[in-house]
Amino acid sequence: MNTLNEPYRTQFEVRCAFNGFCKKALKYEASSAHRDVKRYQKHFVSFSDLSPEEESQLYTVDKPFESEKDDNSFSVGGKRITPELLAEALRTLPEVKRNAVIL
Repeated sequence: MNTLNEPYRTQFEVRCAFNGFCKKALKYEASSAHRDVKRYQKHFVSFSDLSPEEESQLYTVDKPFESEKDDNSFSVGGKRITPELLAEALRTLPEVKRNAVIL
């Protein structure tokens, strides 16, 4: 027998039924939130917890002119392009175009 459809329910009974529904919904949402937090914490690693070796794997540093003995140049259309020549060509571009190339 479904008491929610009875025509003679009092306002108090309706409030109690709604109150029970809200409590149940909040209980399930809290359970879901706790599950999500546990899942997040299981995969979360703080930067302070990383070893120096693991931390060094998170980034890289470009060093294009560090060693002159390495030949970092390449040929395009019969012309030898060196890192210095490429850097100078980028400096001569307008700022908008330079930003587009760098991106």
